[in-house]
Amino acid sequence: MIPVKVKEIAYDIMMNPVILLIDEDELKALPIWVGPFEAHAIALALQGICLDRPLTHDLLKGICDRLEARFSMVVINDVVDGTYLAELHMWHCNKELIIDSRPSDAIALAVRTQIPIYLSEKVAKDSLAIKDLLNEEQQKELKELLESNRLKEPKKSLH
Repeated sequence: MIPVKVKEIAYDIMMNPVILLIDEDELKALPIWVGPFEAHAIALALQGICLDRPLTHDLLKGICDRLEARFSMVVINDVVDGTYLAELHMWHCNKELIIDSRPSDAIALAVRTQIPIYLSEKVAKDSLAIKDLLNEEQQKELKELLESNRLKEPKKSLH
């Protein structure tokens, strides 16, 4: 499995939200298109913003906390007909539970609970080698962008 982290919430040319997962070396990226509500929930968690009332992912985390169930990791494990699938791994009563999940929901919980996110080898094959996609100048610009605090800028475009 390949460890990844949420590096960016961007928007494609049609203004659809895209979660950009990137490997530890920042050499490969995997874009995952998500819904606007999930993107909003992920953005809030990444920025450490807590709302007065819980969103769905906060509610699920709260229920699991009360039941003493602990999330351990997210695995984006498959792609079927262009749709990524994920598993949410958790522990309850000394048993590991693996729950089928949409990647967006699993990522939203991962950023709230600070658990690792992994790509299966199969899914990692879909990741994009940044150096193969960009010329030298674009690579430099991307590196500068990745090193900056982009969460201050709410919208990015993927073209």
